[in-house]
Amino acid sequence: MPSAASNGSRVPRLQLTNVTKSFSGSQVLKNVAFSAYPGEVVALLGANGAGKSTLMKILSGVYACDDGKIEIDGEAVDIISARDAIASGVRLMPQEISVHPDLSVAENIALGSMPTRKIAGVTFVNRGEMLRQARELLTRLKVEHISAERRMGLLSLPEQRLVEIARALAGQARILIMDEPTAALGEADAETLFGVIASLRADGVTIVYISHYLDEVFRLSDRIVVLRDGEVKGEFQTSATSHQEVLRAMLGSDLGDLFPEKSASPSDEAVLAVKGLSQPGWLDDVSFTIGRGEVLGVFGLIGSGIEKLGRAVYGAEPAAKVRSLEMNGAAAELSTPKASIRSGMAFVAAERKQQGLIGNLSVRANTTLPYLSLFTRSGVIDQKRERAISAHWIKALRVKTTGPEQEVRLLSGGNQQKVCLARWLLGRPRLLVLEEPTRGVDLGARREIYEEIRRLALDGLGILLVSSDAEEIAGLADRMIVLEGGRVVAELGSEATAAELMQAAEARPLADVMNGEKL
Repeated sequence: MPSAASNGSRVPRLQLTNVTKSFSGSQVLKNVAFSAYPGEVVALLGANGAGKSTLMKILSGVYACDDGKIEIDGEAVDIISARDAIASGVRLMPQEISVHPDLSVAENIALGSMPTRKIAGVTFVNRGEMLRQARELLTRLKVEHISAERRMGLLSLPEQRLVEIARALAGQARILIMDEPTAALGEADAETLFGVIASLRADGVTIVYISHYLDEVFRLSDRIVVLRDGEVKGEFQTSATSHQEVLRAMLGSDLGDLFPEKSASPSDEAVLAVKGLSQPGWLDDVSFTIGRGEVLGVFGLIGSGIEKLGRAVYGAEPAAKVRSLEMNGAAAELSTPKASIRSGMAFVAAERKQQGLIGNLSVRANTTLPYLSLFTRSGVIDQKRERAISAHWIKALRVKTTGPEQEVRLLSGGNQQKVCLARWLLGRPRLLVLEEPTRGVDLGARREIYEEIRRLALDGLGILLVSSDAEEIAGLADRMIVLEGGRVVAELGSEATAAELMQAAEARPLADVMNGEKL
């Protein structure tokens, strides 16, 4: 790996000098400076609200910096739009996959730079050249099995992620910003991505890598830059530092215990009892119970069926069927989300931006949306009461925001997830279904969310926790089940480890999964 020292007099591919940004008088970036060289992977880390998202939006042209200088290959550049960023060779691969499912793979790759030709003076898309370029890029990434002519919506999430990288390279990316690239990937697909990153490095592409998976960061990066409260608080040569040193820079202290203590004895009183839950192609005869005040963890790899389990219980999967279902001791049926809410169930979806929040609405509006009738009289919404309630939850969940009227899209991922949680707690549910509750959320915010989940369980709320994060399930759940191929393949107690969960999910020797921890 190249090092900062060995780069010597080489010109950095990317150089930031005293970059500053404020919103409404609040300074969110303060004289940020760091560099990255050709073929180097620089990890950018920071706790919730540290300024990572703002900095990446400046580099990708979403925001313009107020002060400071950006240089690419030794030349100062003004990046005030996405067009400027692309022209400068900067491409952002956002955390949430952003593709057009009804277009082909080739069309998705060529977006923004469609090859054209003229016939009789009329400009047409040159489909032959578009397909040729797409195939060339897919071959470069060693993913030739993905057909350039295939409809994007038919690809798996990992395949869509790889097509996004191809799209970035189609724009002649010299600097690729990867924001939580493995958040929705299983272990095998993450390995494929790591191979692609190695190939990009060999080609001289500079990668700014944002992740909350420290093992990934230490495996892939040459250097680590840590932001805290909008300032660079540490820069480390990866091979010469440790997890704890990086965490101290991120959080201002040692992390301590990430997970709160589990419940000593959850109630035997069942909040939910499911027998024979099935959905064609996804779930096959799944049964489980959740006690009052219990956290039941459901673990599985991507494609195991966990993507549909919570949605099916909530009534959002019309094709799902069940032999029997009881809520709070009374017979019930799989119905609709509206009926589930009335019965005391709440659901926090994994894809918060697509299924959980409306980005251009305020924190207030997003918080009260599922229970708007509680704030409406004679067809008029009582916004004053809405603001008071949302302010209560902002304080209770420690949401970092300028106030109830701030647009939720401007919050960091961790704070958006807290708003998702607040909107359902407002209705005082008896059962909470959580899908991937900390996907893309930093370590500090994860700890706060975990503490809130445990507090809710201690208050008597039954919680169905569905996650592809083995550490998360092992650290939080009072009981655990493992899905593979849509079926329950293991049931484990509260002392089960992440390695045991992985072993059950992959049916491989325990020693093979003891290769390190995710912090």
